[in-house]
Amino acid sequence: MRISFELVTSLQYDLRAAQQQLASFKSGQKYVTMKKDHETDRLCLEKQIKSLQEELRRLRLEQLSARQQWFESTDDMQAEYEKKIRAFQAENARLYERSFKAEAQRDDAYDKITQMRRENYQLATELEEEKGKNQKLIAQINKDFQNSSLPSSAQTIRKKKIPNNREASGRKPGAQPGHPGHSRKKQTPNQTVLLQPSQEILDDPDFKKTRKTVTKQLVNVQVCLNVIEYKADVYRDIKTEELYHAEFPDGVVDDVNYGSSVRAFLFLLNNDCCVSIDKCRDFLKNLTDGKLDISKGMISKLSKEFSEKSEALRKSAVSEMFLSPVIHTDCTNARVNGQSAYVFICAAPDGPALYYAREAKGHAGVAGTPVEDYQGILIHDHEKTFYKYGSAHQECLAHVLRYLKGSIENEPERTWNKDMHSLLQEMVHYVNGVETGEERDSVKIHEYETRYDQVLKTASSEYEDIPCSDYYRDGFNLAARMNVYRDAHLLFLHDSRVPTTNNLAERLLRFIKRKQNQAMSFRSIKSLDFLCNSMSVLFLMRQEDGNLYDKVSAVFG
Repeated sequence: MRISFELVTSLQYDLRAAQQQLASFKSGQKYVTMKKDHETDRLCLEKQIKSLQEELRRLRLEQLSARQQWFESTDDMQAEYEKKIRAFQAENARLYERSFKAEAQRDDAYDKITQMRRENYQLATELEEEKGKNQKLIAQINKDFQNSSLPSSAQTIRKKKIPNNREASGRKPGAQPGHPGHSRKKQTPNQTVLLQPSQEILDDPDFKKTRKTVTKQLVNVQVCLNVIEYKADVYRDIKTEELYHAEFPDGVVDDVNYGSSVRAFLFLLNNDCCVSIDKCRDFLKNLTDGKLDISKGMISKLSKEFSEKSEALRKSAVSEMFLSPVIHTDCTNARVNGQSAYVFICAAPDGPALYYAREAKGHAGVAGTPVEDYQGILIHDHEKTFYKYGSAHQECLAHVLRYLKGSIENEPERTWNKDMHSLLQEMVHYVNGVETGEERDSVKIHEYETRYDQVLKTASSEYEDIPCSDYYRDGFNLAARMNVYRDAHLLFLHDSRVPTTNNLAERLLRFIKRKQNQAMSFRSIKSLDFLCNSMSVLFLMRQEDGNLYDKVSAVFG
């Protein structure tokens, strides 16, 4: 209601104003006023136009004057500019000629630099090639049983190093002052001789006999030839003409038979002591004043006889070996009739050891050995064939340390080999220091494994930054192998039954190596097999109490 009132009021005001305006237009007064205002505005505008026209005329005059001055100055500048252009063109022509000559000289210099670079690259390539050859030759010269897989028997004649890299102490060899002495063991005497003092001592009243006695022994060995001759009367049947005599004891077949003591003596001398057959014959002949002159054929057949008679011992050893949680295995080269052959060793810690002669390596060589069916842990020297057998594996860390030492000597600029060498030594020292039955620190073992992985990462980055030489790749191959076979290198940390090295198999194979050096080459694989069987039984006999010679004699008897 209020809004409608205000609207009506506003409309009334507008209407009143419009009515007043309409009245003024009707009266004519509005037209007069508008005409006067128009005339005033017209006069004012005409005056402004005239003033502006005068100002425009003045500006045009000033513009003409300025243009004239501009043209005059422009002509001077144009002349000066053209003069400078001509000078610049002359200078440019001179510089162009100079640059052309410089470019020609530069091209000649580039050609010379390119030629020098090619020559430098060729020289650098040849130098790198010679460095690689030199490194390879140095590595071959310095390679020995301490920094590679070469056996100590393959060491060339040179000054012998101190075992285990020990430093010389400068002390005399033998017993040291303050240490308890080890005197020679006295034997049961067969004869006692009482030595009398001189007559002067007996006649002198100042000397009185005490209860003390000084005893010294003189030990000699005497070889006696014991020959038993058996005789049997011969009877003839007058009806059938059949001859009869009493039966001789077992082993008495030929006119002259050699007993078990002679056979055992010659067998041990030839096979265990690695003495040649000729020297065995000569030695026994000299001991018996030339009475015993054994034939070569008989001595050479002793290994076969001993092997056949001790087969039951070897079979029991195989059964015992399958019960062992850990087995050491390895193989070495041999020569049979001028051809390559191999001897495999299987040994249990504190248990039996068995040798096997084979004509080939690989799976054909493993066939027939306990390794073929063994389900325990195998200790070996990274022979890939052995990874197909057993349930777990441990690499020989003694070999790994040797390889690392070789890498340190031939790649001194790298750091991973030194770090890994010290780390493995630290791990082995820790494991050896843990008492039997004591739990190992899992945190420390995890730390060792982490450091192991970190060192291998360092090796990867070092060989990525500076690749290995084509002439020496042993370090690179070792790092890659330790990464792929990580568990086989660290199994000893988790299992107390696992040793850190394969030294047991290495030591046992030295018997074969010594025999090989003495025999040079076996006539057949059978003769090598008989030797392996004999060495297996001899190892078993040494583990038991008693005299080895008596045990061997019992086998022959």
